[in-house]
Amino acid sequence: MQNIDKYLNYLNRYTNFSEVYFSETFSNGVSFKNGSLSQVSGSTSSGYAFRAIDKSISFGAINQENWSIVKEHLDRIIENSRIPGRDKLSHEEVYKDKWSVPVQKKIEDMDLEDKISILKDIDQILVEKKIPMRILAIGDIKQREFLINSEGTEIEGDISKVGFFGAIGYYEGGNFEQRFIQLGFSGGYEALEYWDLYATIGEEAEALKKSVIAKPINPGYYDLVIGPEISGIVAHESAGHPTELDRILGREMAQAGESFIKLGDKGKPVGSPQVNVVDDPTIDHSYGYYKYDRDGVKARKRYLYKKGLINEFLSNRESAGRVNSKSTAASRISEWDKDPIPRMSTTFIEPGDFNFEELVEDVKLGIYMKSYSEWNIDDIRFNEKYVGLEAYLIENGEIREQIRRPTLETTTIKFYSSIDAVGKDLKFFAGTCGKGDPMQGVDVWMGGPHARLRNIYMR
Repeated sequence: MQNIDKYLNYLNRYTNFSEVYFSETFSNGVSFKNGSLSQVSGSTSSGYAFRAIDKSISFGAINQENWSIVKEHLDRIIENSRIPGRDKLSHEEVYKDKWSVPVQKKIEDMDLEDKISILKDIDQILVEKKIPMRILAIGDIKQREFLINSEGTEIEGDISKVGFFGAIGYYEGGNFEQRFIQLGFSGGYEALEYWDLYATIGEEAEALKKSVIAKPINPGYYDLVIGPEISGIVAHESAGHPTELDRILGREMAQAGESFIKLGDKGKPVGSPQVNVVDDPTIDHSYGYYKYDRDGVKARKRYLYKKGLINEFLSNRESAGRVNSKSTAASRISEWDKDPIPRMSTTFIEPGDFNFEELVEDVKLGIYMKSYSEWNIDDIRFNEKYVGLEAYLIENGEIREQIRRPTLETTTIKFYSSIDAVGKDLKFFAGTCGKGDPMQGVDVWMGGPHARLRNIYMR
């Protein structure tokens, strides 16, 4: 890391723009399978990534500090930058700053025995609930990163994260259901209190067991009240992904698909005026939290859909430069040696004015879908399907018995256009968002409030 200025100065002699990024990451994890310790892992990864521009944008990465080896690598990057191609990044404000994720209970203070004890306690809760399939894991990451470029940017970041994953399964009466639980937190092991982990696991186990023996609904038109988990997956898949500018411009066409949104679609309707979908990396403790993105652009809240209209796109400096606009600070990477691309962070339907009881009270016949068991969406993020896991019938303004696998098949515009009321609550769930080639999986939050859709077909 001590050579970061040397590398930048060398690149800067021969190119119009140069950038050096360094990252060092320490990660640890523990997993259980059906009551037995199955894996203990720990790893360290560090290295440099470079970008240079002469006649095109050239990228390279290396985990060496031997100057002769690094120089040879930098010379290759310089040579590639002289091949004509895309040669423009967006013009952005220059920052010099240090930032860190606030931590109350340091990751290094949680030893291996403590993590094993946590998983043992969770497993015991599930055993008492008679859950036969139990896969549990807990892990943490500490990362230092440094970014400098020839424009004067100097950013230093210090990041800590804690994550939990659970997969539980239950079988009864010839039916089987499984539930995946992923929780994430930027910070330290105060995450356990934030998640209310033990109570959450117990509630999930009870709901899973009831879902297996619940009865299906009669297909037809219902009012639908969705929980924050459904709000989140819909916002992520049908607002976050289609507003990624590289996808709109066609870069992702052969990898993760295209978008139903076109470059000139800003201002076009996509839903009812009650709909605001936001992506915000600045929310405290969010799993994809950052103060500055991978390009050194200061993070901010982005309104992807605003009052039912397509509002702005997720872009990095490269994609924004292609359309002569400013970056929306969405440049992210999964590892230090990956190419920065536009990504989501925390994507959610923005809360409204209704409490949960108000959403339910005037529903004559409806469904409350609290969580999902599966989902699908097409390559342009338009035709989509969500299958409920914990779900209930609503009759005359009251929540009745749990029902089995209510299924919603709709389109992005139909879904958002059917929303007539949005709750004032807000809850988030963690995920790993995959995109790019080579594949990059980045940490994200997704969520939102409860919301109500009117007269929508369910089966």
